[in-house]
Amino acid sequence: MRRFTSLLLAAALAAVLAQSALASGGRYAFAGGTAKEQATVRAALDVSSFDWNVLPTPVVVHIAPIGGSYSEAGHVHLDSALLDSGRFSCGVVQHEFAHQVDFLLFDDAKRATFNGALGGSDWCYGVPGLAHAAYGCERFASELAWAYWPSADNSMSPSATHGESGGMPPAQFRSLLAQALGMPTLATPIDTKAFAPATRPAHAKAKPKHARPRKKR
Repeated sequence: MRRFTSLLLAAALAAVLAQSALASGGRYAFAGGTAKEQATVRAALDVSSFDWNVLPTPVVVHIAPIGGSYSEAGHVHLDSALLDSGRFSCGVVQHEFAHQVDFLLFDDAKRATFNGALGGSDWCYGVPGLAHAAYGCERFASELAWAYWPSADNSMSPSATHGESGGMPPAQFRSLLAQALGMPTLATPIDTKAFAPATRPAHAKAKPKHARPRKKR
């Protein structure tokens, strides 16, 4: 019976991951959270011009009232109260997903490169007790969130993070990341919309002009 239950759970998880693979903005599955909170996560990833599909495996997004947000390899933990704030939380969501780029795609050489380029004192909590902005992994995550969504609404802007995301100009950061991952498209994100001209079907008839009423004398 236990084996059968385990098989059912595995099948259910596989189905969830299969559905998440079709979502825009990367591959992920939710564990917890309301429909509105999950929609906020999707919106946060979609508004970024970073291609989250470069992550090699689906990420499990845990949503709960945990009082803070953090990441582990393959897992992003988001505070539900933060997500309830709506668009303000988008920068944090992007920041936590940016850690997955480090966890799943970087090696020690790449980490050393970015730590030096971004001015980190230590990469990721190898030295305890430093300020948040002193860790290269945190500077990297904030920089990625800002470089691919340089919006006034982004809580990861250099002014909002006291310079944590300002270690490099966005274009320079995107270029370095594209080179490090061997993905040239990451250097020039497409963020311009082009629109078709306003047209009218050929069979549409022009509206008749109404004669102006004559003034009474």
